[in-house]
Amino acid sequence: MSSREQSIQTQAKKKIKRSANSNATSQFSLLLREDPALYVVEKTDLMTLEEAARLTSKTPYNIRDYLQRGRITKFDPDGNVIDHAENGQLRVSMKELRAFLYLVTQRDEKHHCAGLHPELGFYDVPEHQRTKHVHRLHPYLGKFIPQLVDWFLRRYFKAGNWILDPFMGSGTTLVQACELGMASVGIDISEFNCLIARVKLAQYDLVKAQQEVLEVESRVQKFSNRLNQTKDPSPTLFPEDKLKALKKSLLAECKSEYLRTWFAPKALLEMLYYRRLIPHYHYQDLLRVVLSRAVRSSRLVPHYDLATPRAPIPAGKSYWCRKHNRICMPIDNCMEKIHAYSEDTVRRLATFDGLRSEQPAIVVNGDSRFAELDRVLPHDTKLDGIFTSPPYVGQIDYHDQHTYAYELFGITRRDTSEIGPKRGGKSKRAQDTYVDDISAVFAHCCKYLKPDGKVFIVANDKMNLYPTIAEKSGLRIKETILRAVTKRTEQGDDPYQESIFLCVKTR
Repeated sequence: MSSREQSIQTQAKKKIKRSANSNATSQFSLLLREDPALYVVEKTDLMTLEEAARLTSKTPYNIRDYLQRGRITKFDPDGNVIDHAENGQLRVSMKELRAFLYLVTQRDEKHHCAGLHPELGFYDVPEHQRTKHVHRLHPYLGKFIPQLVDWFLRRYFKAGNWILDPFMGSGTTLVQACELGMASVGIDISEFNCLIARVKLAQYDLVKAQQEVLEVESRVQKFSNRLNQTKDPSPTLFPEDKLKALKKSLLAECKSEYLRTWFAPKALLEMLYYRRLIPHYHYQDLLRVVLSRAVRSSRLVPHYDLATPRAPIPAGKSYWCRKHNRICMPIDNCMEKIHAYSEDTVRRLATFDGLRSEQPAIVVNGDSRFAELDRVLPHDTKLDGIFTSPPYVGQIDYHDQHTYAYELFGITRRDTSEIGPKRGGKSKRAQDTYVDDISAVFAHCCKYLKPDGKVFIVANDKMNLYPTIAEKSGLRIKETILRAVTKRTEQGDDPYQESIFLCVKTR
């Protein structure tokens, strides 16, 4: 390295050190904007997103998220700083990326200064543990990680206690309570959310469950093979006339325009055939969750936009995929995902079965503002605590994220009963309605809480609504704990923050 390059890098290091505690989105980007000559980029240091992800044990989505948030700099293949890249031309500097990831690891002092709890970011918990066993049985937008629930339940409650989650979602609190030997009850307005939670918490004859899941998969695979016109291992199973009649009857059963629009013809037939088989088996809800998970991944949408797709892509139409950094086409079948998720589901059920307790876990499909818990709780039982994460104002339409499941299974929707839906916006009026509704939930649920019971509310309270909510609910905020939300979207060095409000009853 020349003396000039050494001098340049020394200056760069000094500038980075001086700005390490600032709120700058990217230290290197800052330097490059001040003086592009301060950072020497060698072509051998530049990598595609896929190469960088492989070398850092991240995913291309993680790296792209760092770029979009300004954490690291966008380069072209010649090392020029760019704002936008042509397809296939985007590069990142491995020196910059590794320096950034190093800054992320130096979190304790920085987060201590920011008032964030040093343990509750769960920085080093890998993805497979964040989605351990049944927590990954079905995707769910907006859930918190099980390690957060586990941390608080272990410290503030004990085995045999009763825990309530009035905004249950997919059942994270109930699953963790079950793991820790605590009884639980969860309430959710969405019937499909309750289906997911019940399937997670059910106790199974594992041999029978495995047999049923894999048998249905096998039967659908044979049907799929005939749709592909491949050799049928059982020629008499789907002769041509029978196959034609079967396809016609399956499509006649499909009354949903949504399903016909969002799925390729072959995928639609496979999911409809799977659905027809479900009533012939014992673990029907389990099979519905396996199918729903497969259906979600089989929609005609970009691979990088499964959570909140806006519109279907025509079957067979190619697109540039930000997830895979190449040209992709939407999936044209459902069988591929049915196969992947069948085996995965059986494995996850078996893992949880070895960890769970025998304590009851009660799932209530209803409105938390009015649910009569004394009808489901044992006689004279009072709750020891509440641990929940209410919906955020104007953030998610919870029924909409699972439209495919509601359409496929004919489940009744209760969208108008959702609290703080995205479609309602974030106006002052929406905030006032939200305060009233959330307050009504806690005021009602606290009737079932012991006088010394503890209430934990996880919220990103940017609008400072929870002091008012607590007062209107008959609660007092005893302590507010701040935490960094890491790896939900890999937000890196400037993580998204949440508050955990520890509340106690005042009346």
